[in-house]
Amino acid sequence: MDPLAIEALLHEVREGRTGVAHALERLRHLPFEDLGFAKLDHHRALRTGMPEVIFAEGKTSAQVTTIFAHMAQAGGNVLATRASRAAYEAVLAVEPRAEFHEAARAITLTQMQTAQGKGMVGVVCAGTSDLPIAEEAAVTARLMGNTVELIADVGVAGIHRLLAQQGTLQQARVLIVCAGMEGALPTVVGGLVNAPVIAVPTSVGYGASLGGVAALLGMLNTCAPNVCVVNIDNGFGAACIASLINHI
Repeated sequence: MDPLAIEALLHEVREGRTGVAHALERLRHLPFEDLGFAKLDHHRALRTGMPEVIFAEGKTSAQVTTIFAHMAQAGGNVLATRASRAAYEAVLAVEPRAEFHEAARAITLTQMQTAQGKGMVGVVCAGTSDLPIAEEAAVTARLMGNTVELIADVGVAGIHRLLAQQGTLQQARVLIVCAGMEGALPTVVGGLVNAPVIAVPTSVGYGASLGGVAALLGMLNTCAPNVCVVNIDNGFGAACIASLINHI
């Protein structure tokens, strides 16, 4: 359960709008709820500042739906990543407020306003083929209470396109930069800004890109000291780190 949801529940009890028995029922699944095939970590937001997220890939639509419904019942915002449209349609049948972000392959439910970060999170991608990962990062960061600006298709093959965005880049408190192929874009961005840059290698590229390994190694070998790197295609993880930085 989100800390803000717990705080709101306690206020309801204090003001007499919710009975103690009902509040206990809402809280009885803390710290985790055992669904048999999954154990939902309702305390995660209290410990880490970020709620548990559903990784939908590899799960059946029924499993995603059950987890989503129970997380929604806890009162916080819900996010399922790597979700198919079939999974979304199954979720929608039990939770009509859910939204599907097709490019990001994400299902979201916004039930409460999250504390806003102190600045803007910039999400940059090298090519249109990198957009799904960039969109996953953008959707995640927004749901976690961040203002997000997405800049697409500014890879190093046409460096003038990136330089034209310097004003936006320099306004960001933290940047997420997604690139495949040789993975050079985060280093270039790192040399233009005085903010942390979280590099996301993508699996975009021809054979020798090795499914993103070439970009990963290139980013790990960056000469820009403000660049750190997450795993291949991990837009979600980059957004979590960016959100933590932006809320400090």
